[in-house]
Amino acid sequence: MGEQQHYEQIGVAMTCRGYAEYERMFGLDAGTLERGAILDVAAGASSFAAEAKAKGADVRCADPRYAMTALQIGEEGYAEIETSTNKLERLAERFDWSYYGDSARHKAGRLRSLDLFIQDFNRPEARESYVPDALPNLSFADDRFSLVLCSHFLFLYGDQFDEAFHRDAVTELLRVCRPGGEVRIYPLLSLRWEPYPGLERLMRHLETLGASCELRKSALPFIPGSTDMLVIDKK
Repeated sequence: MGEQQHYEQIGVAMTCRGYAEYERMFGLDAGTLERGAILDVAAGASSFAAEAKAKGADVRCADPRYAMTALQIGEEGYAEIETSTNKLERLAERFDWSYYGDSARHKAGRLRSLDLFIQDFNRPEARESYVPDALPNLSFADDRFSLVLCSHFLFLYGDQFDEAFHRDAVTELLRVCRPGGEVRIYPLLSLRWEPYPGLERLMRHLETLGASCELRKSALPFIPGSTDMLVIDKK
C-alpha cells in the first residue's frame, strides 16, 4: 500500500554512462568503431565519446545541454547522480544488479563517467565533438554516420513526449544515418517499465521509408524487463 512501484522523474535526467555500458546496451565491438563515424544522440554527460575517441573512433554527440558551460553541466550532473542514487536505493529490489553489483558501485561508475566527460568537454580541440542539438531536429548532414545511438531518452520518456515526437525524432535519426548503417535505440520501456505502445506503428512508418527494423537482445541487465533494443537498418 503506497509503495513506490516505478522510477519517478520530472523532466529529462542528465545521463552519465561509460563505454562499457554502451558496449553491453548496444552490442558494440571493436569492429563497430572501425566502420565509420558514430553519433550519440541525447548523450548528456556520458563518457562514451571520450573513451571511444581514445580507441581511435570518430564520434560526435548531440544534446541541448552542450550550450551550457562545463561547470554548469558538472553541477547538474553531480546533483542528478545524488538524486538518482536515492531513487534507485528506494527501488533496489526491483532492479537487476548483476552487472553493477550495488548502488554504491553504480554511483561510482556515474561519477567516473561524468568526470571523464568534463575532462573531454573542457579540451578546446574536443569541443567540436559536442553539438548542442535537440531532437527532432539535428544539424548534421544527410547520410553522415555509420552508426547512430540513442540511450535512455526515446521511449523512456513516453509520458512526456507523444507519438508524433517519437516518429519525427526517429525519422531524424534515420536521416543522418548513411545507407548501410544502423540506428540503435535502448531501452524500449518507459520509466514505468511499460513497453512503448506506439512501437509497432513506428516500425511500420520506418519501413515505408525503406528501412528495416528488428528487436535485438541487449546485454545490460538492470531495468526490469528491459531485454531488447531497436535496431533500424537504413537501406
